[in-house]
Amino acid sequence: MTGKLILFLKERLIRRARVVTKGRGKSIWQMVSENFSVQGLPSSREADEPSPTVKSLKGVLKGSTVDTEEYHRHLEDKFL
Repeated sequence: MTGKLILFLKERLIRRARVVTKGRGKSIWQMVSENFSVQGLPSSREADEPSPTVKSLKGVLKGSTVDTEEYHRHLEDKFL
């Protein structure tokens, strides 16, 4: 099964990719596809795993007395 993937890249990167792919006799799509095949994509289980940064935040608000309404007021004061 195949699908469609649309990438938005900077024009400079696209020009460089065209030069590289022309030299290798391949299309940009073939190069992107091979890149993902070689690097491999994380399994759905790995993709669901929190990043180390997110893991480091676990429990940081434990015992906090700030409630949702107070947090919303803080955001309104800060951004509105």
